[in-house]
Amino acid sequence: MQKVLFRFVKQAVSIARKLTDAALMQISHPAGNGVAGWKHAVLHFLRLHMDATLQEVLDWAEEMERVRAALVLERGEFPGPSALCKSFDRAPMRIWRELLRLSSELLDQSGHAAIDATYFDRRQASNHYLKRCEREVQTVQATFLVDTAQGAVIDVHCSAKWPNGTNVGPQVALRNAGDLRSLAADKGYDDMGFREELRAEGVRPLIKHRVFAPYDHAHNARIDDDLYNQRSVCETVNSVIKRSYGSAVRARAWYRQFREIVLAAAVYNVEQAVKQ
Repeated sequence: MQKVLFRFVKQAVSIARKLTDAALMQISHPAGNGVAGWKHAVLHFLRLHMDATLQEVLDWAEEMERVRAALVLERGEFPGPSALCKSFDRAPMRIWRELLRLSSELLDQSGHAAIDATYFDRRQASNHYLKRCEREVQTVQATFLVDTAQGAVIDVHCSAKWPNGTNVGPQVALRNAGDLRSLAADKGYDDMGFREELRAEGVRPLIKHRVFAPYDHAHNARIDDDLYNQRSVCETVNSVIKRSYGSAVRARAWYRQFREIVLAAAVYNVEQAVKQ
């Protein structure tokens, strides 16, 4: 257990230290007199990996000698729970998405990817709080882009408005088009414009057509079944993430909920790399 935990910390340290100085400054204390930003990021990874509260993960990390050495921190130098909580708020979504991208590089990728959406419950807060903040949407839609080789999560798109797949698909796929050779998706992403955009980027679309006419059957027959059926990898990854880290987001604010889901995907990538 300790060996696995330390390997996880080492991998988290390796990707957190690759962040740019500008990104690290946004995570750490703005006055520059706190713990370095990459150390905050590693502690957040460790918190989710150990399913711990902020106070618990700080107590455990401070008592683990090798973890202290990896973080270059001595006893008494760790940030407090409130400081760690604020660092999660300070770092914008693009930084957590960058950490996700770096974590995906720990796993082998084939360029053949799949995209699919799942939903996380956001009703953890009390009914009194939900009424007071006038929250009506009960779930967060998370769209995962997954490489099918080892199930690396490349990107995640989160929304509380349940957008159509034809709107989310291009946004997620095209910003990662340079890493893709093909993209498999179900009929919810059926849109000719989306297919043309993928082809323009050199990505082969493997998206089933909704059947309205005989020629739609012909289009579907030309799709490579072996590559298309790997779409199930994305569904499996979605299920594993929800079973491992919970099917409900804990944060109250929507932006923290989005970051929580992206962080869970990044932790998943690191854990899979540790198991290799």
